[in-house]
Amino acid sequence: MVNPSTYPLDAELIASAIADWARIESPSYDPVAVNQIMDVASSTMESLGATVERTPGSDGYGDVVTARFNWGSAPGILVLGHLDTVHLVGTLKESLPIRRDGDCLYGPGVMDMKGGMYLSVHALGHVLEEQGALSVPVTFMFIPDEEIGSPSTRALIEAQAYKSRWVLVPEPAHDEKLVTGRHAFLRFTLTVFGKAQHAGVARGVGRSAISAMARLITQIEALSDIDREITYRVGVVSGGDFVNVVPTQCQAQVLCVAPTAIAFDEIRQKMHALDTGDPELRVQVDDGPVRPLFKPTAGTLALYEIAASVAAELGLDLDHAQFGGGSDGNFTGALGIPTLDGLGVHGKGLHTKSEHIYVSSLVPRTQLLAGLYRALSDLAVSERTNLP
Repeated sequence: MVNPSTYPLDAELIASAIADWARIESPSYDPVAVNQIMDVASSTMESLGATVERTPGSDGYGDVVTARFNWGSAPGILVLGHLDTVHLVGTLKESLPIRRDGDCLYGPGVMDMKGGMYLSVHALGHVLEEQGALSVPVTFMFIPDEEIGSPSTRALIEAQAYKSRWVLVPEPAHDEKLVTGRHAFLRFTLTVFGKAQHAGVARGVGRSAISAMARLITQIEALSDIDREITYRVGVVSGGDFVNVVPTQCQAQVLCVAPTAIAFDEIRQKMHALDTGDPELRVQVDDGPVRPLFKPTAGTLALYEIAASVAAELGLDLDHAQFGGGSDGNFTGALGIPTLDGLGVHGKGLHTKSEHIYVSSLVPRTQLLAGLYRALSDLAVSERTNLP
């Protein structure tokens, strides 16, 4: 049993704990840094009584922490989220220190999504203090590479999801709506190959891969159709070795968002049809990690109704919708497993140097998660009681 008052409904205590997690910088590409926050998650879950499994990272990414509360053998609840961030080590010192300004708590990852994962832990700790074990198993998965598409963890996520009845994803809140679907995300690596020559020669055989890429970027981003919520965005570009050599190679990373299956196929077709129009320049398009389309199912909508009922008891009126901004919930929702996303903290500045959360929202959001744990546990008991 958890020590009394370790997990009270206290906004300042919750905010302090989130700040502590955010002080451990954990960009996706730095497995040593990511594993430092995974150490904290492991010890926190062990202190709650979970059986913790640490899966070593692969492909240069951090470890996965899976914490299980084995309350029964039936499929139960999977709480799914990540502890990696888009903020590089040094962000705390240089541009986004942990600070408080009235109701706003600033820091790297406080919103996306260390805040949400801590909130889900705190909510369960509060339930354990009040009533003890639930009537269904609960598993937490802490993911190290979500911000780059979960390339090393998708199979682990899907394997655990198949063993679960419900998936709760405490990604950042969307105002007064829960997330019952998410657009698909497609990543591509685009490489242009050119021809070298001395850059100081006015005429010659050289073909600049960087110049060609610049033209392609304009072409790619012009494919966006904002009214249809289809977007093409180039986020990382690299190329060239010396300024006095016409660059022979340039690479770009492209992120595309598709709200429908038709848009998904359209994006893939258009990306693979890219051409510079110059036979002396070659373009290569490689598919990257994909987040599949997560459309609301009957099971997900039933899960939403349970959450909406819990919210109403707290005086909250929560609607639902399908959104962009992918998450690991894309994987579980696409499998048809009831998945409710957007259960995390309220805030603003996602993926920016002004990322912050609203401290006043922490207790209501903790109550929502705690109430959802209880409601799903009670539902399982009721179903077993009513068996013929």
